[in-house]
Amino acid sequence: MTKTPETNALNRRQWLAAGLGASAALSPLASLAQGDKYPSRPITLVVPFPPGGSVDVMARTYSEPLSRLLGVPIVVDNRPGAGGSIGSQYVARAKADGYTLVVSSQSSHLANPLVQPNLGYDPIKDFESIAILGRQPNVLVVHPSVPVNNFAEFVAYVKARPGQLNFCSAGAGSMGQLNVELLQLSTGIKGTHIPYKGGSGLITAILSNEVQFQLDNLVTVMSHIQAGKLRALAVASPTRIAQLPDVPTFAELGQPSLNLTSWTGIAAPANTPAAVVQLLHKSLREVATSAAMQETLKQRGVIAPEEMTPAAFEKMMTDRLALYGDVVKRANVKPE
Repeated sequence: MTKTPETNALNRRQWLAAGLGASAALSPLASLAQGDKYPSRPITLVVPFPPGGSVDVMARTYSEPLSRLLGVPIVVDNRPGAGGSIGSQYVARAKADGYTLVVSSQSSHLANPLVQPNLGYDPIKDFESIAILGRQPNVLVVHPSVPVNNFAEFVAYVKARPGQLNFCSAGAGSMGQLNVELLQLSTGIKGTHIPYKGGSGLITAILSNEVQFQLDNLVTVMSHIQAGKLRALAVASPTRIAQLPDVPTFAELGQPSLNLTSWTGIAAPANTPAAVVQLLHKSLREVATSAAMQETLKQRGVIAPEEMTPAAFEKMMTDRLALYGDVVKRANVKPE
């Protein structure tokens, strides 16, 4: 379902950028054929990961209030496999009518497209990025046996021992590996990558000192940091984390390129009508900015999403693909 210039006489993204800033009095469905009503039946929200994971939890957190707002059921459909690729490919090939959406993430729409050959979809050309649901801070942690107390000491320690310290990720080519590869390219350090299958193995590995450091989602290790079982050296976040007030951001440490949060969003198949994309965007923003959702996200350690138009969302993804694409090439990252 590749986008084509014939889809709209007016460039769709220019239309969206203009439409999202227009008066609220203008109907977001004005460009739909007369008599059409969207939505008029249940919407399927595909989660390309198993139930219970962070992407699934985010989908279910939004599905109920979004359903109430739109007046139709939102059916969460888990289609896991291949690091999110199976479910994402399913949506890329679905009818572009706004009734089949996917919860996008850096795994399915960034890491996989960069490292997996013959993926079956393009994260930009085959989707309409609609809205950010939330951002997750990342954190650099070390096992307490590593005799460092801050980021500068960590860099010096690892530099003096190239290849001697292990780091873990959820698999070859996963975001956990790409984040550390970017760290290594930015600082000149060199560790040894130990890939695991899924998040639970990562925690066991670093708590047991099988690996010595990790740069991945904060939420998975926060309790262990607070218990003193892991030491946090830096966070990728717009500001310091309230629960870790003494841990600086990468930007504070002079490493702005590392200060990148993970994101979760919603996307539709390419060529979904621009008015449908706009309506979904505005509805998701209404849910995201509600007091109830803001509190829920805060309790879960998720950064509430900033205002980001579909066009800006796509640009952010394009920029990230370019950045991490360079990392994949320079670090010679290969899939399993």
